[in-house]
Amino acid sequence: MLAAPLALLHFHCPAQAQAALVPPTPYRLLNTISIGGEGGWDYLSVDPAGERLYVSHGTQVEVIDLTTHKLVGAIPNTPGVHGIEVVPGAGRGYITCGRNSTCVVFDVKTLKPIGAPIPTGPKPDALLYDAFSKRVFIFSNDGGKSTVLDASTGAVVGTAELGGDVEASATDGKGHIFVNLEDKSEVVEFDAKTLAVLRRTSVKPGEEPTGLGYDPKANRLFSGCANEKLVITDSKTGKQVAVLPTAKGTDGAVFDPSANNVVVSNGSGTFTVIHQDSPTKYSVVASVPTARGARTVAIDPKTHHLFTATADYGPTPAPTPENPRPRPSIVPGTFRVLEFGK
Repeated sequence: MLAAPLALLHFHCPAQAQAALVPPTPYRLLNTISIGGEGGWDYLSVDPAGERLYVSHGTQVEVIDLTTHKLVGAIPNTPGVHGIEVVPGAGRGYITCGRNSTCVVFDVKTLKPIGAPIPTGPKPDALLYDAFSKRVFIFSNDGGKSTVLDASTGAVVGTAELGGDVEASATDGKGHIFVNLEDKSEVVEFDAKTLAVLRRTSVKPGEEPTGLGYDPKANRLFSGCANEKLVITDSKTGKQVAVLPTAKGTDGAVFDPSANNVVVSNGSGTFTVIHQDSPTKYSVVASVPTARGARTVAIDPKTHHLFTATADYGPTPAPTPENPRPRPSIVPGTFRVLEFGK
């Protein structure tokens, strides 16, 4: 009577054990928010207090209510928009406009502009609000400058000379700002008040770092690099901690403290999920399908949901002397935001 159950148990155990070794996907698609319209995109920004998501799109910023997942408005006249940052408690936000090298200030309630656009350094791209200094830092992707504003008034209070084409940034909340230099393959640390450069750290073997995530508890910087690598640096010492593989089109990087995961967005259509086993050990645990073109990512600090944006692609135009490496065309009306969670 025991022979059959034992044989059955012996037959099924290997398959069950193998299945148990496969980790569950840490994030799944929760919502697709259709926006439509035309034009490209870059950064997304979550305002947790206002429960809104701001999405760069062509020459305007789309505004989404995170409770209803509905489009509630748009901020127009932002040519070549890249980054959006809302200042908590100030009732205002800032938008970088790469085509005319300006920053647009807007009212978060009305979405109307506040005053005239502010001139910045060339090709403003990423920007950052730092609560410690109460300043907004606008980073130029050409010329190595950061135009520094008083967050409550928008007045220009200084310029930081960073020495390279700046991409994403992070703050430790204690007076230190970190930025990726895309052309130099470096992370630069500078003082939020004096604007003096404090340290330059190579991210080699990473090349052309763009997205920059940060873990304030472990003092770790996560630089997503164009050559399909994530480079992890100790923000206190500048020492390199680890290098992990990502995927083609790596751009954005965020840290999810609820799961101790670094999430890297790849334009080829995946999130690379890297788990922090300890502050000195990291492991790739999943490749989550997103969509082609979903190269940037933002995280909601309240829900820990991830947001990325994309659209459908059409044919690639023929190269010209003015545009030797054309990008694929974008199908009008297909722009959308993808929301991921557990």
